[in-house]
Amino acid sequence: MKKTTPDPNQPHVTANSSGNSHATTNTRKTEKRVDDRPNEKEQFGMSETRFWIQRLSKTAVRALHILGIAGSAGGILYGVERELWLHWWVLAMVTGVIMTTLEIKQSRLWLIQLKGVLTMVKLGLISSFFFIPQHKPALFITVLLMSVLIAHGPAGLRHYSIWHRRRIDEKKGKKRQFNG
Repeated sequence: MKKTTPDPNQPHVTANSSGNSHATTNTRKTEKRVDDRPNEKEQFGMSETRFWIQRLSKTAVRALHILGIAGSAGGILYGVERELWLHWWVLAMVTGVIMTTLEIKQSRLWLIQLKGVLTMVKLGLISSFFFIPQHKPALFITVLLMSVLIAHGPAGLRHYSIWHRRRIDEKKGKKRQFNG
């Protein structure tokens, strides 16, 4: 059985509740559709295109950061020659600096929230590689575990302020958007 769509300009026969049939003609209405959805600027605080460019840019930087960490992990954990994994380490550090800069630029509160504070603690642990190189693998694993806690922990934990001793969030509309 072949389905067809009715022609809007042809008469359409319908039956009412008493069983009587009558013909009606479908005519196209030229009403302007009222859209209750917020416009792009209200929804994202910027154009949707710009939002997606920024979102994908941050995701790409984060992916490169993880790639750098993964690439350098073998060298750090298993004592492989530094020249073999140093380029991965540089990638991880450069993308880490980019992500940190973007976070601080978006909100200065990041520096006193646990997500920022623990990132600074991670940097301290990484810099201790130079002072206690025999503990590099344990320090690296600690940094990795902290990263998972920060990235996947509940918002109440990530946004907890060590200064205010409670969760703080940026006021709506105050968070700056970085230039994608």
